[in-house]
Amino acid sequence: MSRKGKLAFILGIRPDVIRAALVLEKLRAQKQHEIIFIWSGQHYSDNLKDVFFRDLNIAPPDIELGAKGANDMEVVASVITKLLPVLAELKPDAALFLGDTNTVMGCLAAAQLNIPVVHFEGCMRSYDWRMPEEKYRGTIDHLADLIYTYFPEYKQQAVAEGINPDHIFLATNPIVDILNRYYFDVKPKFDALATPAFFRERGLEKDQYYLMTCHRRENVHIRRSFENVLALVGATDRKIYFPASYRTQKVLQEYGLTLPKNVVMVDPIGYTEMLLLMVNSRGVITDSGTVVEETCVLQVPSLQMRKATERPQVYDVGSSVKFDPDEAERYDFKTLYKKLESLHGKTWENPLGDGHASERIAADLLARLDREDGFRGHRRQDYHLPTDRSYREDGL
Repeated sequence: MSRKGKLAFILGIRPDVIRAALVLEKLRAQKQHEIIFIWSGQHYSDNLKDVFFRDLNIAPPDIELGAKGANDMEVVASVITKLLPVLAELKPDAALFLGDTNTVMGCLAAAQLNIPVVHFEGCMRSYDWRMPEEKYRGTIDHLADLIYTYFPEYKQQAVAEGINPDHIFLATNPIVDILNRYYFDVKPKFDALATPAFFRERGLEKDQYYLMTCHRRENVHIRRSFENVLALVGATDRKIYFPASYRTQKVLQEYGLTLPKNVVMVDPIGYTEMLLLMVNSRGVITDSGTVVEETCVLQVPSLQMRKATERPQVYDVGSSVKFDPDEAERYDFKTLYKKLESLHGKTWENPLGDGHASERIAADLLARLDREDGFRGHRRQDYHLPTDRSYREDGL
């Protein structure tokens, strides 16, 4: 008989829940191995966490760490401190982390305990070192025993950094699977929800507004960039609906900045409402990596407020228009909106996957849990001591 394995599956923010939903479902459905779903607490309110569990039919976490902090480093420190004793007691075969958030830095706790680290959504690079996310990606990828990445070009990026190609698993992007399950397969539900009353209650007119998200540190916490974002969104006559993170709202208040009159800011919303607003919009203005993937698959144009992206496929197929808030003077806002409008009603190929990534990842994880050395079979081979140790005596 197969052995009974144990996997700690550690998440912390709403995009994690979206991307991991089907993998978690498949892992929890089987009874051979123990899957412990741990929530860091990085996102903690109902509209940032629980509503996503409800919308995606995910059972609540088995363990909630309650990690909090006033800034990124306090959150990271809290995640590591609270996760360490949990992993020490659980002794899982591996600890899986997703993405590039404060929560993934919990990989340091797993590594300190010599628990194999699995990185779901690895090898992505924007090469914009201002981003905390870029630092986190590199850290966990270089600690990981196993990386699930989406495309060959991502794997090549990691190999160029010296990461062992033998422990990188190509899966394609599970966002396609998620949208198949939670949007395309139930599209009549979304059509029925898109009533005149739904849009009227939000002060919107179907197909005549832009949806907006903005949360990245390099956009929000650099005042000049934030001011340039506000200048951009104020340069259109269309109404812009802006579900804003609480941190973004706080920074707006701290800077004493005023939103343009055409922007309607609301608190964060759930996944079903977000998708409904997305597919019925004129386009989406965003700095979110997940949102530009979703819009690409859903055939919704996006204007991406980023200096550089780790998801260049959206530019390759022409679903997204670029705006760099750090260099706003290079752009004519009217031209940007003309480009965005020109994409409305057009179609492009889906470059992100075939809809089976979650199946591949879940199947591979379960196969590894079947084996005693399933997560240690591809350890790096570049730490052998030199055969000639004379350098010790030479003091070099």
